[in-house]
Amino acid sequence: MDEFEQGGMDPQVTRYFRKIISSFSFGMLWMLIMSTSGIYFRLALVEDSLKWYNILFYIIFLLTLFLLLRFLYNTWKDA
Repeated sequence: MDEFEQGGMDPQVTRYFRKIISSFSFGMLWMLIMSTSGIYFRLALVEDSLKWYNILFYIIFLLTLFLLLRFLYNTWKDA
């Protein structure tokens, strides 16, 4: 009870906020990196024909999406 009188937060609420912040941060970072590399560097755009860097981009895209979803699942499975 002394923690609340001193202005601290409940440790469970702090853990929950950290889960929210880390989930949001990693999701936005992943979207920023994939959008930038896909659109700005034109790796996601198939213009005349499918090139090796298009295939490599989509493989990396799917692999990192899987890793992001696994991270989110592991973060929230005991919530």
